[in-house]
Amino acid sequence: MQTKKIINDGDDAVDEMLDGILLAHGDTLRTSADSGRAIIARNGPREGKVGLVIGGGSGHEPTFVGFVGQGLADAAAIGNVFASPPPDPALACVKEVSGGTGVLFMYGNYAGDVMNFDMAAEMAAMDDIEVRTVLTTDDVASAPRDEIEKRRGVAGNFFIFKAAGAAADEMMSLDEVERVARHANARTYTMGVALSPCSLPQTRRWNFDLPEGEMEIGMGIHGEPGIERGPIKQADQIVDEMMDRIFDEMGAASGDRVAVLVNGLGATPLMELYIMNRRVQARLEAAGLSTHATWVGNYCTSLEMAGASVTLMHLDDELQRLIDRPCHCAMFRVV
Repeated sequence: MQTKKIINDGDDAVDEMLDGILLAHGDTLRTSADSGRAIIARNGPREGKVGLVIGGGSGHEPTFVGFVGQGLADAAAIGNVFASPPPDPALACVKEVSGGTGVLFMYGNYAGDVMNFDMAAEMAAMDDIEVRTVLTTDDVASAPRDEIEKRRGVAGNFFIFKAAGAAADEMMSLDEVERVARHANARTYTMGVALSPCSLPQTRRWNFDLPEGEMEIGMGIHGEPGIERGPIKQADQIVDEMMDRIFDEMGAASGDRVAVLVNGLGATPLMELYIMNRRVQARLEAAGLSTHATWVGNYCTSLEMAGASVTLMHLDDELQRLIDRPCHCAMFRVV
């Protein structure tokens, strides 16, 4: 039995989505002349500014295309659903955003993305454009602490990209933008829970099995296995499990500040996300932590997967300033 989707041909879904995004947000976004999968900020790139290029597979919207704009990412390379973009659109992004001071690639820690973006960086070097890379690894469930370099990048991209984009917008050097990106990544922590699978447009079949009445803690945004599967629990119990693991990783002291993201995976109602946020805030208050800012909604999705994630960024003065810096993107703004 096929799942229900409002699409035409599954093979055309990504390009038709991008057509619709550009028609809705043409004042903010355009495509590169070299690739329709290279989405460029109209008001982002400029001479002397470090170019920030993000990217990855489709199906996670508004990640990645929604975070392209002035003050955040200068461009995004877009792949097929849950698939890395090939090197060509990544290289097209580099050429469009290079302002003479280097380009930073940022994307989640997935093997296909690493391979293809590395190839694009090598191709850019042939044109004398310096490209560096910072991988995001905020998913605390995806590998143990002593193998942190194996962790995946998930909804914490929201904060990590924001900090790096603000640093570039402040006209920091490539060394400094890279430093900020690594610092932001090291202080960002995410845990997720899935209640149902999702289905690809090409197959319209569930991409993994999650029995009725069960949930999976720690599942990845492509359906990667989590760390615990069992009966669905109450919202407060789910949040407590997630917050316990994040607190253990973060090691924050009473009086410290955090930024919060309660993120929907695509099919979870806002009602449920706000119920989760209620418990997140109660746990933060009980721990003596101050919430500087909170976002609730769909920011890094998995098509129509039901579930949610919680991300905390452990703020310091620099990260707080960068998170607060204005940006103007198609699907996200700070004013």
